[in-house]
Amino acid sequence: MSAFDPAEILPDALLERFRERAAVHDRENTFPDDDLAELADAGYLAILVPTALGGLGLGLAEASVLQQRLATAAPSTALAINMHLVWTGVAKVLADRGIDTLRFVQAGAVAGEVFAFGISEAGNDLVLFGSDTDAVPLPDGGYVFTGTKIFTSLAPVWTQLGLHGLDTTSPDGPKMVYAFVPRSDAITTKDDWDTLGMRGTQSRTTVIEGAIAQPERVVRRVDPGPNPDPIVFGIFSVFELLLASVYTGIARRVLDLAVETAKKRASKKTGKTYAQDPDIRSRIAGMALAYDALPPQIAVLCRALDDVVPPDGRWFSYMSGVKHRAVTMAKSVVDDAVLVAGGSSYFSRSELSRLYRDVLAGLFHPSDPESAHATIASAWLGPVED
Repeated sequence: MSAFDPAEILPDALLERFRERAAVHDRENTFPDDDLAELADAGYLAILVPTALGGLGLGLAEASVLQQRLATAAPSTALAINMHLVWTGVAKVLADRGIDTLRFVQAGAVAGEVFAFGISEAGNDLVLFGSDTDAVPLPDGGYVFTGTKIFTSLAPVWTQLGLHGLDTTSPDGPKMVYAFVPRSDAITTKDDWDTLGMRGTQSRTTVIEGAIAQPERVVRRVDPGPNPDPIVFGIFSVFELLLASVYTGIARRVLDLAVETAKKRASKKTGKTYAQDPDIRSRIAGMALAYDALPPQIAVLCRALDDVVPPDGRWFSYMSGVKHRAVTMAKSVVDDAVLVAGGSSYFSRSELSRLYRDVLAGLFHPSDPESAHATIASAWLGPVED
């Protein structure tokens, strides 16, 4: 592929099929199997894998644009595949920095493996810096994992689960262990995903009871707590940037729907379309002002990651900040769009109604608003004194 054209990978006709299915999956609370199959056929699972390994060889900047485009059609599909792309993105970040421990992730993505993100745990606000999952070392260098993960997107279809756990038994002190385990009888996926929005992600609870990671699939052991280790840096960076991309894509679709509606709706009072109403024009202008800031911000940070620019002391605040701004912007844009559209948007059959519900999920992903503010406050003011 010469010049990057997102429409070559995600053509309009494909997106329209996704958009039609999105309403069905939302209504029926089902996983978008057909979307995943078509994405796999398009090579989407390996967009971040180098061409030398059989992938499309794109960077995070291009993947971000694709995820924004995909989210305009099917937010749940985009958010679900995001979790697979996080691991292939981390593999790229590490490989770009001379660390090839996730080469098997890249090869697996090319072969059709689907990687799930098993990090979130109920009540664990340490996220990457701690875990309630037990990681017990085996004599051969492998690990046995036992614990419960929540919000495991791609639950019905994943083949490999990337997860972390805490090893409290090793002589070199407690260690956070990052590894991958295959789907097996030691892992139970609950059928408990019945949510307000993002229903198609099927991000179910995953109960792990003695799942074994082989030695070659144990990719990193790091100290608990805030850590500059490449695996922590990579996960945090790729996760936040791709999340920001999905919610920015939702905002773009919402803005387009608002413009389309304003041009169609006419006022009984004036006989003119709402596009000529000064209040509506002002509202849509405000939506556009909020949206327009995000794609360039995401692009700059993605390119810094792709270009292996050494992070400065505020890198984690940049990541937290752009994710926070993207989801709050998207929520604000949807709030205004339903006012532009009027009462029809209140019906569940309305696409805006679904997007209104979908966008709320962004507030719960790490970094949540409190964590983002704490990270940024520390970047500017220094840590809180004891």
